[in-house]
Amino acid sequence: MLPRKVPTVESGRVRLRPWRLDDVGVVQSVADDPLIPLITSVPASGTLADAEAFVRRQQGRLDRAVGYAFAIALRETDEAVGHIGLWTQHLNEGRATTGYWMAPSHRGSGLLTEALGVLKDWAMAHEEIARLDLFVEPWNEGSWRAAETCGFVREGLLRNWQRVGDEPKDMFAYAITC
Repeated sequence: MLPRKVPTVESGRVRLRPWRLDDVGVVQSVADDPLIPLITSVPASGTLADAEAFVRRQQGRLDRAVGYAFAIALRETDEAVGHIGLWTQHLNEGRATTGYWMAPSHRGSGLLTEALGVLKDWAMAHEEIARLDLFVEPWNEGSWRAAETCGFVREGLLRNWQRVGDEPKDMFAYAITC
């Protein structure tokens, strides 16, 4: 049974844990990213108040039955370096979805792949989840390579699947099943 509180789940170099207000620095560090604020709820303003509001939204996701929002933290220091979620709106159908972002200074380090593997293993250990979906932009090779490394299978291309800014964009559909 899925827990009623966001747990802490660890692996070699990463810790997935609940968001804390002292994690606002990583939110501010991605505010000027050309994509993250367009496809997530990260504020593009970069202000402390908006970053704190983002953290509070993540802290309330489970209470609003949206899912589990985790800060991706370095296990050694507990510094937040990214975000990953397990979104459970379709749990009654046995499906969940994941999505993530990583601070630019930690991209290409393998931390995202490790975090995705930890989330996947944790999620798929729960009998309520028979399928875990992931949608990735075709140009985002780092992201889809991480998915494939973690055992996700590319099922196809979804045309005009998600609005990014003002434009509908294609997404690769990935999934892993039990």
